[in-house]
Amino acid sequence: MDRKGRFRTAHATGTWHQAAKACLAQLGDVKGNANLGFVYVTDALADDLPSILTFLRETTGIADWVGTIGVGICGSENEYFDVPAVAVMTASLPAGSFRIVPGISADVSAFHRDNESWIESAKPKLAVVHGDPRNPRIPSLVDDLAESTSAFLVGGLTSSRKGFEQVAGGITQGGISGVLFSDGLAVATGLTQGCRPIGPAHTVTTGFGNVLAELDGREALAVLADDSGEELSEDFADRISTIEAAFPVAASDTGDYLVRNLIGIDAERGLLVIGEKVANGDKIMFVRRDEQAASDDMVHMLSQLRKRIDGPPQAGIYVACVGRGPAIFSPGNRELDIIHDSLGHFPLVGFSANGEICNNRLYGYTGVLVLFL
Repeated sequence: MDRKGRFRTAHATGTWHQAAKACLAQLGDVKGNANLGFVYVTDALADDLPSILTFLRETTGIADWVGTIGVGICGSENEYFDVPAVAVMTASLPAGSFRIVPGISADVSAFHRDNESWIESAKPKLAVVHGDPRNPRIPSLVDDLAESTSAFLVGGLTSSRKGFEQVAGGITQGGISGVLFSDGLAVATGLTQGCRPIGPAHTVTTGFGNVLAELDGREALAVLADDSGEELSEDFADRISTIEAAFPVAASDTGDYLVRNLIGIDAERGLLVIGEKVANGDKIMFVRRDEQAASDDMVHMLSQLRKRIDGPPQAGIYVACVGRGPAIFSPGNRELDIIHDSLGHFPLVGFSANGEICNNRLYGYTGVLVLFL
């Protein structure tokens, strides 16, 4: 298989067997030509993921698969939400150029010990990973895996209304899993935010647990009201329903920030409750989710990526927050259209995540794009 044809994608809806068979027909004969596969299924097929994996292994001859479940998935130019669907991508890569990361739920030391010689020789620079959102250790596992392998981790957390299985060789759940790629594989990555700042960064002067009491020496709720331009009233929470909290990333030269949900307001005491623990001295700002901000940032991210690559990529993986897609964009395949309009048409698969991983950090409301060059 020539270099430009070493990735193939397929996607389909229907029962698990109908969708898997349709994907196989679209892929064509990959036996003997492909050695790695990605598979993403919507949560309508969560219970069938083991059967889908077995079918794909037996019919393609590919032993190594990675993937997970999403409330939504994508394949090529199509997004699938609230329907049973499967998206797959196969790759023909040099022998020894990748290594499967099996499910790791508590400690990466055993994986590193078992794969130390490969890590030292392959010098992996990228890992595509999937995590279980029910495991509170996921952020530290991402950190530990990145440190022990020196790889740049990208991916996301499973999103599902039933079932949280991942694929990493076999079926796993409860931790982090995926695939490491050696430094011989040319790749590029990009991150796009889905929010825009509505005010300056503030300093937490009184905070405990997940509660913001004071920012810059003032009641946190009053600071939020000033930044949002809304007056405090009984319907204040409804009027700021698209606003979230964000932590600026220290030393970032791109204004990067980590978005966390604004999950509660105590109007009587002027408190805010957010989806992250805070400490006095932390920097925090408020951001608003909207389609125009997300579209503009995505176009900017893609324009920066385009400057770093030579022509259309061979393939890609796109992981987008469940808070994007139909939740923020107009109906249709808007995000995929933006990607292909900017970079050309190429094989692409991905899923909607319950938290996105990029540069070894856990994000929210973002889109993470991996390009194979």
